[in-house]
Amino acid sequence: MRVAIAYPPFESEKGVPLLSQNRQFQWFSRPTYIYPVVPAQMATMLQQAGHAVGWLDGIAFEWSRAQYDRELSVFKPDLVVLETKTPVVSAHWSYIKELKAMLPDVTVVLTGDHVTALPEESFRHTPVDYILSGGDYDFLLLNLLQALDTGRLESAALEQGIYWREGESVKNSGPFQLNHDLKSVPWIDRDLTHWELYAEKNGNYRETPGTYIMSGRDCWHGKCTFCSWTTLYPTYRTRDPIDVVDEIGDLIQRYGVREIMDDTGCLPVGNWLRTFCHEMIKRGYHKRVRMDCNMRFGHLTYADYALMREAGFRLVLFGVESANQATLDRLVKGVKVEDIVSGAQSAAKAGLDVHITLMFGYPWEGEAEIENSVALARHLLRKGYAYTLQCTMMIPYPGTPLFKELDQGDLLLTRNWDDYDMRMQVMKSSVPETYTKAAIRRVYRGFMHPETVLRRLLTTRDLRADLKFYWRGFRSLIGHLTDFKS
Repeated sequence: MRVAIAYPPFESEKGVPLLSQNRQFQWFSRPTYIYPVVPAQMATMLQQAGHAVGWLDGIAFEWSRAQYDRELSVFKPDLVVLETKTPVVSAHWSYIKELKAMLPDVTVVLTGDHVTALPEESFRHTPVDYILSGGDYDFLLLNLLQALDTGRLESAALEQGIYWREGESVKNSGPFQLNHDLKSVPWIDRDLTHWELYAEKNGNYRETPGTYIMSGRDCWHGKCTFCSWTTLYPTYRTRDPIDVVDEIGDLIQRYGVREIMDDTGCLPVGNWLRTFCHEMIKRGYHKRVRMDCNMRFGHLTYADYALMREAGFRLVLFGVESANQATLDRLVKGVKVEDIVSGAQSAAKAGLDVHITLMFGYPWEGEAEIENSVALARHLLRKGYAYTLQCTMMIPYPGTPLFKELDQGDLLLTRNWDDYDMRMQVMKSSVPETYTKAAIRRVYRGFMHPETVLRRLLTTRDLRADLKFYWRGFRSLIGHLTDFKS
């Protein structure tokens, strides 16, 4: 079968959509492309099973809609797969109608956290044929194609988690299961999936070309009530650490990759992390590539961070979310505010670049609580405990416990999914949206504080490379200030 893994381009005054491989959707003023690991693994698995695969990421290719339509028509797909998220799901509904008009016989499949949370909604709004729920949609699509090839489209032949249209009703094969062995997943075919499209335009990379891997799916904490990926991956699983190091060696030697982001929701810790780090050092990869990862405060010691730095880690990303303990507890973050400060300090002392993320606009926080978060973020920047940061408006995504809590409490202002893009307030609050956006801009202006600038200049290591990185960062800063203008 001819399968197109597609991201149709969007024309929007909001900018470029961070759609692929992104937990919390945003529009960015400057193009940023995140390598979609799970769709890439899906493409690889399908090709190895004998299917013809077309990688048609019209967003990363920077195609116009007309060019994208031409490329799709030339490929002549039997089936088109779309990864969707809440803020663009209605746009995908419109696109599917247009696609069916252009290619009446094509089969259309939707995946992602939004359709996992609300699978029947998309069947009401668009002529989609199948929905693959849960995060293991690479395995589910392979199973679906096998069923279609053999003509056995009944629940007994399908893995759980697949929805389809049958007449006027919607059928499904049962709740999705995360029981697939990640050790059986092949290394991604980077050429098939055009890894080079995502190798430069990504703010995480200090050195390029860069790429993404995933050592696990998805976060071993897995309790944060706001995270849309807990909808996809309520069960945490990991790959073998030696196999991950083997893949990194291949990326270094075959593609000349200089920086790798492990986009597991939270990198494994304990014996897994120690085994990984020692193997990186043993093979000398720590001298040839920089590693980035997601981590949680309150679980690693200074010695752990020092080992990571020795093993080649450069950037460690932490979700702070708020400087108020009541909010952290309500979000089930499982961390204390003091752990945030001490953890960032320890990681920075070990030589790691710390990236933090914060969200603003919680309906239960007032101006005083917002100011606490602004002060904490700016303090971490000034002291060098945070190297970079990202701020957004808080969005409760369908399928998350937070969405259910706010929906039942009549605290949602809208169910227009287009508005759930982290740029506007979608929850009731005693704080005006203009105040919240101004607070976000004040956080970003912390990069221009004299102490922050001086500390950055004093820690410059490679003048040419660092100044290039700083220039990219400055342009991103201007973009973020534009993103949250009143």
